[in-house]
Amino acid sequence: MQQTVEIFCRNNGQTIQVPTGSTLEETYRLLGLEMEYGPITAKVNNKVEGMHFRAYKQKTVEFLDMRSSSGIRAYTRTLFFILAKASHDLWPACKVSVDIPVSNGYYVNLRLGRPVTPDDVADLRQRMQEIIAAALPIHRHETTTERAIEMFRDMGSVTKVKLLQSTGRLYTTYYDIDGYNDYFYGALLTNTSQIYLFGLEYYFDGLLLRIPSTDNPAKLGAFMRQDKMFEIFKEQHRWQDILNLRTVGDLNEAIQKGFAPQLIQMSEALQEKKIAAIADEIARSRSVKVVLIAGPSSSGKTTTCKRLSVQLAVNGIKPIGISLDDYFVDRDKTPRDEKGDYDFEHLHAVNLELFNQQLNALFRGEEVELPRYDFPTGTSQMSGRRLRLEGKEVLVIEGIHALNPELTADVPQEQIFRVYASALTTIRLDAHNYIPTTDNRLLRRIIRDYKYRGVSAEETIRRWPSVRKGENRWIFPFQENADAMFNTAMLFELAVIKSQAEPLLEQVPENCDEYAEAYRLLKFLHYIKPIPETQIPPTSLLREFLGGSSFQY
Repeated sequence: MQQTVEIFCRNNGQTIQVPTGSTLEETYRLLGLEMEYGPITAKVNNKVEGMHFRAYKQKTVEFLDMRSSSGIRAYTRTLFFILAKASHDLWPACKVSVDIPVSNGYYVNLRLGRPVTPDDVADLRQRMQEIIAAALPIHRHETTTERAIEMFRDMGSVTKVKLLQSTGRLYTTYYDIDGYNDYFYGALLTNTSQIYLFGLEYYFDGLLLRIPSTDNPAKLGAFMRQDKMFEIFKEQHRWQDILNLRTVGDLNEAIQKGFAPQLIQMSEALQEKKIAAIADEIARSRSVKVVLIAGPSSSGKTTTCKRLSVQLAVNGIKPIGISLDDYFVDRDKTPRDEKGDYDFEHLHAVNLELFNQQLNALFRGEEVELPRYDFPTGTSQMSGRRLRLEGKEVLVIEGIHALNPELTADVPQEQIFRVYASALTTIRLDAHNYIPTTDNRLLRRIIRDYKYRGVSAEETIRRWPSVRKGENRWIFPFQENADAMFNTAMLFELAVIKSQAEPLLEQVPENCDEYAEAYRLLKFLHYIKPIPETQIPPTSLLREFLGGSSFQY
């Protein structure tokens, strides 16, 4: 008699018996579910697994589609895999690096030993389409890490060898398509034919791999020109090449060899040099009267603002800080979202008329009384703080809407200098596994929320999709309006925040939905060797999250 195992499906509330060892793919078919853009992955006892996963014990399963963050990640990894195989098929000696998230896609560096041409991109796109049309199975294998290292060494995959050597794990999982092997952090699809949409275009000196939109998986994400953002990433990569530190394997090796102090010193010095350069540029422009600083959540805007103010003072400019939060409208005038809740991140939650009036009055040399927002009562009040600009004084204001032209629509634009600050993670796990900048920011926020706001990691993770939604609407579309961009992430950062983040993530209970994300982040952090936070200087931007800063917040 065939043995069976009980599966409870959260998608339809149904419990069924399936043959022991059934894959999630087989279980999905037995359930008779229909998902227009799935299934891609599934939560199994609140851990995200690929459809290769086999059930040998009772499980609770929730299938995920392309509208989920886990689903789009698995789809994107599979695209990376197919691109790497297609590149190998066409040019066996080439090296492929998934390099930069940009323009709603991923910049791919294709090293052919010569410049990449549009014809190369067309050939690669065609080969990828052939692999997809062939409906090739994607096999998942488990072997000893020692054997995996030898396999990837024979393939010439140096970054994978370095990564696997530094993990300390006994066993490793890898995948193959038609005999071509690769390693990926996280789940993949089970067949190449499941890739139904992608774009591949010539982009600068490489490729732009485009993926479906999570809002509408039937279409590619809208193409956005992000030349300034792209150049910041490229500049950082040029510096990493000098240090020979492009991947987590390189970072772990440097830590093991005792080079962490030098890496910290150089990274901190580079950031200070960048901030000083921005201050110098502002000082050279005699017309600038206000510096607006924007950036997404946990990008380090506050410390950037404080360090920039120090550098402005060095240039003989007196910085005067104003909080955009004090210009909130009364709560009963605050816009509401589609659920009827107050939308405090909406641009029109700010009293734009008063903000523009007071800026222009200050620029004319007049005195104004600044408002103060009383959060307990939800009312705007006059603060009693009076201000007049005299001599070499510049207003410094931070806020999520700082790059939105509508915020200062009535202010002469030559009097404004806009800075965009974000944690642009440029280090990768290996050549085919990039690290999302959002993961870096989420880890920062988890630490900060717990330390300063008493908020658990579970609650921070629960709120994160809403935060990201606001960023996508009010921040990211205006990035390229910046006069200067500042990368607040540092190469060593994840090795430092790891020690504070891991205990908080481990507190997330297994029986809540947020456990899947906590588990994923913990699994990712296990790749990285720690650096003691005692080595971080008190002026470091990281101190905004870790504590121990010499700045007052």
